[in-house]
Amino acid sequence: MTAHYVLQTDRLGKRFKNVTVVDDVSLAVREGAVYGLLGPNGAGKTTVLKMIAGLLRPTEGRILVGGKPWSRSSLGQIGSLIEAPALYGNLTARENLKVHTMMLGLPDNRIDEVLETVSLTHTGRKRASQFSLGMKQRLGIAIALLKRPRLLILDEPTNGLDPLGIQDLRELIRSFPAQGITVLLSSHALNEVEQIVDDIGIISGGRLRHQGRLDRGADLEALFMEVVRKPGREAAAR
Repeated sequence: MTAHYVLQTDRLGKRFKNVTVVDDVSLAVREGAVYGLLGPNGAGKTTVLKMIAGLLRPTEGRILVGGKPWSRSSLGQIGSLIEAPALYGNLTARENLKVHTMMLGLPDNRIDEVLETVSLTHTGRKRASQFSLGMKQRLGIAIALLKRPRLLILDEPTNGLDPLGIQDLRELIRSFPAQGITVLLSSHALNEVEQIVDDIGIISGGRLRHQGRLDRGADLEALFMEVVRKPGREAAAR
């Protein structure tokens, strides 16, 4: 395993009692890339992301961040937005971020920096409960960016957004590698992923069935359907 991968998982697995949800998943996420973890609903994508983010303990296998085994200190390099953002609805965007800078011991200037990054500087005294879904997603991402993560994990970030919100979020995600942030996102929306990611992994039935660079000239939907309809297929890398 080599250090130019910001994240790797080695035969990662997760069981809940006697049910195996993730089995033998070995991801390789290149530094400076946007990596799309694709799969049908229930394929195990969120479980994989939660293990990387420290929200679940793996049953087996290991996780490496920057070539080193995952430990609690690795969380300083990882920002995540998994499922709905946890926001204080009665607070403004700035006040929500202030809560987190106080908990993390970060300077207040980070608040202005991340608000600028996610284009929420104009929200003023508007409370988070009054935000659109897209604004809530961007505020959740702003919180994840506060500690200047090396890796940003996003779970189905465009779910429920209208076309304008999707376009705004797409442009935001594509801007991160230039800022030194590698992105690992999960999705089942192939048409959106195709416009954002550099690399893909396809997971089905809890197993990684395909991994490699995204071929811009290829039919991603055809590849996806071929992979998920062959449950015995081993993960491939190109």
